[in-house]
Amino acid sequence: MAPPDDDAPPPDDDEVAGGLASIVSTGRALAEKVGLVAGAASLFRMNQARGFDCPGCAWPDPEPRAAIEFCENGAKHFAHEATRRRVGPDFFAGRSVSSLLAESDRWLEEQGRLTHPMWKPEGADHYQPLSWDESFGRIAVALRGLASPDEAIFYTSGRTSNEAAFLYQLFVRQLGTNNLPDCSNLCHESSGYALTETLGGGKGTVGLEDFALADAIFVIGQNPGTNHPRMMTTLREAKRRGCRIVAVNPLRERALVRFAHPQHPREVVGGTPIADLFLQVRIGGDVALLQAIARELLRLEEEAPGRVLDRDFLREHTEGFDAWREAVRALPEDELVAESGVSRREIRAAAEIYARAERTIVCWAMGLTQHRHAVANVREIVNLLLLRGNVGRPGAGACPVRGHSNVQGDRTMGIWERPRPEFLARLGAEFGFTPPARHGLDSVGAIEAMRDGRAHVFFALGGNFAVATPDPSVTEAALGRCRLTAHVSTTLNRSHLAAGREALILPCLARSERDLQASGPQFVTVEDSMAVVRRSEGRRPPPSPELRSEVAIVAGVARATLGPANAVPWEALCADYDLVRERIARVVPGFESFGERIRRGPLVLPRGARTRHFETATGRARFSVNPRPRLTLAPRELLLTTIRSHDQFNTTVYSDDDRYRGVRGDRRVVLVAPDDIAALGLAEGQRVDVTSRFAGETRSVHGFRVRAHDLPRGCAAAYYPEANALVPISSFAEGSRTPTYKSVVVTLRPAAEPSA
Repeated sequence: MAPPDDDAPPPDDDEVAGGLASIVSTGRALAEKVGLVAGAASLFRMNQARGFDCPGCAWPDPEPRAAIEFCENGAKHFAHEATRRRVGPDFFAGRSVSSLLAESDRWLEEQGRLTHPMWKPEGADHYQPLSWDESFGRIAVALRGLASPDEAIFYTSGRTSNEAAFLYQLFVRQLGTNNLPDCSNLCHESSGYALTETLGGGKGTVGLEDFALADAIFVIGQNPGTNHPRMMTTLREAKRRGCRIVAVNPLRERALVRFAHPQHPREVVGGTPIADLFLQVRIGGDVALLQAIARELLRLEEEAPGRVLDRDFLREHTEGFDAWREAVRALPEDELVAESGVSRREIRAAAEIYARAERTIVCWAMGLTQHRHAVANVREIVNLLLLRGNVGRPGAGACPVRGHSNVQGDRTMGIWERPRPEFLARLGAEFGFTPPARHGLDSVGAIEAMRDGRAHVFFALGGNFAVATPDPSVTEAALGRCRLTAHVSTTLNRSHLAAGREALILPCLARSERDLQASGPQFVTVEDSMAVVRRSEGRRPPPSPELRSEVAIVAGVARATLGPANAVPWEALCADYDLVRERIARVVPGFESFGERIRRGPLVLPRGARTRHFETATGRARFSVNPRPRLTLAPRELLLTTIRSHDQFNTTVYSDDDRYRGVRGDRRVVLVAPDDIAALGLAEGQRVDVTSRFAGETRSVHGFRVRAHDLPRGCAAAYYPEANALVPISSFAEGSRTPTYKSVVVTLRPAAEPSA
């Protein structure tokens, strides 16, 4: 395929992702929150060799790196944390918890950086300042007062560094529990679960360099233009050298249609077309679509034996192929087409692209991992990759794209409620104790335990748990039942207000800020989506001398709780992070000589499947036979998926606009196909109440505005977290227990009363 014609007339800028609008939006965010000059100076250090890692998504940094290695959303995330606004004791003295609960989530986060440890005593309605030692003491008293360590929950956000995460899980296991839920439970848990079953490890099998070799790239259930914008540079480069790109998503996302790289003046308006083929699968129809493509591939192999299947790879490295093939052949084609919502012609076109490509990468994100059948979605991707030997060779493989900058590193460091016995054995040998073996609570289990009175202390290392989780009224009430809640945070959020009887807010440094400890300036490390570990070192002055690093906060809580008799040298580990890295090197495989190697450059972690060493029971990659999800909608019902807007990172919303979908000034919208709007007797712009049903229960959100959008019939979309109230905590993926944010059965009816 020839590269795009640079001289072709540009399309309307409203149809292009990136480009001039991205530059303008970035500049506006910097000017408003940080100052254009000061903000730009810091941004030029983001994702650089001796700079700080972007606190946003986990897309890898290229080697060598360009002078500019940040995207619009990464710049906005930095500006959010570098804001000149402050939230200190005076702020809380003038505002009660009750009054703050009446404010919007966006308003809360926009108030600025937290500057002091704050404490809400039992029975009080105001936070008040408290010293760090007193704060650690309050936590220690609550933890030591539990009947069992399993009555405490320790949540982790994906922004946490490797060093802080390692010390955190060490403290929690020395306390005596594996209650270590994290944000992976809410997003890519299904990926890790399925990849471990089929390939022997929970991480992807590709590196960034493989994208320069791939002949085809499938992007499934992912909107990289909004959630991983630097990935668009990689896709653009692949497309311009002739790689075929297939996009699979219910919404026809703008960036996957055409992207204008903001750093390339010749295309800042017109852009580069991205997807050769865009398959608008029905929500929940991914298993059917992937099985239909597989069925077509088997047909192509029958028409031209030896053209499609890599029989040497199948014979030498896989198991279960014959049973899988017979199951796929028996699938009724008409039903697969109907359930996927994709035409036979498009299915055949996708199969042809895959069959003709010598090397194929399949990327995916939460559009696949947050369904009841999410694990089956990922297993079907593995089935397709195995057919042509597209695992364990250059330019090909599985690429789960993580949504937070060190969520994968946290898991590598041991943040997991179901730790492997071999990890616990190494941890216990290094620190001279016997870690608990009993599995702990995941995020859904944590909510249930607090709700039911089985857990009494909740500690969060980052994140906004009350807003990120499903069923927010249940989650907030569950947090409120705790004796103590404590949150390590940079900015104010609703989780601080959904407080336990006693509550603490512990303010920490941001990635871009200087971390000065007793031995001198420190750096931390993070792991990206492709198992590359890099150093991150901030240089900006902290917004308050009272702030502490995550490492220092974890060490302080551990010292206070475990007492002076504990053998771990918490003070020394906090004073010099190289000592933490020495311990990591002796416990976590792949980190040998960690401190020395990370100073020389990035550290690439081993992944068995990348070299066709499959760590399964038989040493072979596994084909899997997956039943098709059978969801029947009643008349007037739609299947709704939650989505993120372009001006948003996770639960943090930067504005009420969604530039790429043409939505302005309102996030309480529900996107519906025009024909469905007409069939339901509704009108565009009309306010409606949205009601979900699950297991005989209903939940509603009110006053959402109907907006026509390019979606398959029977599908709808609404923004996360505004639509989280529709998702019950009891609805989760089979196996991985990830909440089903992406498949919610709903009905729409005219709003009972106007929205506020």
